[in-house]
Amino acid sequence: MIKRTVRQIQSMIKVENDLTAFQEVSIDGVSIDSRKIAPGNLFIPFKGEHSDGHRFVEDALKTGAAAALWQKDVPNPPANLPIIIVENTLEALQELSRSYRNELDVKVVGITGSNGKTTVKDMTANLLALKYKVQKTEGNYNNHIGMPLTILSLDEDTDIAVLEMGMSGRGEIEFLSRLARPNVAIITNIGESHLQDLGSREAIAAAKLEIIEGLKENGLIIYLGDELLLSEGMSHYTGNADVKTFGRLSTNDLYPVELETNQNGSRFKINGEETEFSLPVLGGHNVLNALSAMLAAQYFQIPFHEMNNGFSGLKLTNMRMELAEGKNGEKIINDAYNASPTSMKAAVDLVSNLPDYERKILVLGDMLELGEKENEFHFEMGKYINPEKVDYVFTFGRLGEEIAAGARTVFTAERVFSFTDKPALIEQLEKYTNKETLVLVKASRGMKLEEVVNALIE
Repeated sequence: MIKRTVRQIQSMIKVENDLTAFQEVSIDGVSIDSRKIAPGNLFIPFKGEHSDGHRFVEDALKTGAAAALWQKDVPNPPANLPIIIVENTLEALQELSRSYRNELDVKVVGITGSNGKTTVKDMTANLLALKYKVQKTEGNYNNHIGMPLTILSLDEDTDIAVLEMGMSGRGEIEFLSRLARPNVAIITNIGESHLQDLGSREAIAAAKLEIIEGLKENGLIIYLGDELLLSEGMSHYTGNADVKTFGRLSTNDLYPVELETNQNGSRFKINGEETEFSLPVLGGHNVLNALSAMLAAQYFQIPFHEMNNGFSGLKLTNMRMELAEGKNGEKIINDAYNASPTSMKAAVDLVSNLPDYERKILVLGDMLELGEKENEFHFEMGKYINPEKVDYVFTFGRLGEEIAAGARTVFTAERVFSFTDKPALIEQLEKYTNKETLVLVKASRGMKLEEVVNALIE
């Protein structure tokens, strides 16, 4: 993590006050939460509409912070303490991270996309760790606040940082890319998330392609070649980066030539390589995620035939295709972190095609941020489910009712249940589970369907 004196911090950001008395104070990491101050931290308060972190500055200094930023327009900064006054604390955080990143001799892999960003981040970090010291985005620290914090957490001897880049609107990915200056940029796919803000998949594709704006000279761009919107966007690229594609189609640079999935993960082979790869992650769609990570690792001189060693210890971030066992012996796939029509169809396909289960149940909730066609997307999702491969459909939420309505066009009514009350859903669901049952739980994060998973387990 960043270790600098106040004197050095002054050279990295614009400071508005005289810090002569505190020049040799040492900063050891940063924190934006006064409850989580570690000794030596630089505390960075934010001024919001409903709360102001500046009121916790003195407490942070008492509990171990070495210094604190202070926004210029906030009155009464504490006297005789190591307070660094700046025009805007958020912008100062971002500028400090930009300066720190530029001082580091670190390579960066930047990852964006509608689905699969976190999974690809985890896979890429595991593969690169075969040869390098690697750090990656933790949790959901992938936005205009989280990424600067991630960069400032990097050790000076880190070889490669794997950074996830999220967004809610145009311009955000470009900002993050210019901040991180990636050597490799990965675009996992284009889905329907953010239709509410951006209006069309074409606009989403354009927003994701912003990741190449900060790409370093002679870098590498990796994208899903099966996605026409990305291929069309990249057809206008005139930079000097190498470009590699992955996907199911043989027109891509990397694609699977054999693929077998089961409840333990996937086994696959790729074009031009004899090695059979074993991926301990559920879902054939995650093989595509793995291909993008493999291209990034190859760029850093890790040969394909060594990559099974990186896949073998792979653990994905929580609530992404986690397999658990319930108290009735049922197997539960917890994919409750997020959802879009693309990712939900992939999860439904996974369950539909897994063998060795007498009963398969889908528990599906609202997919959020889909814009004016949200009802249509949910209804079509229900119609998409194959009643010959799935036994029961349970839905939760207002939009979940649309999934149920769509499902009733292909299922008999007694096989579809719709709820807006979570305890009632859990009570009914438990009547249908036993050791021969597979349950998929998936919805957008705001629906908190992990509560259903926890109820089945506990």
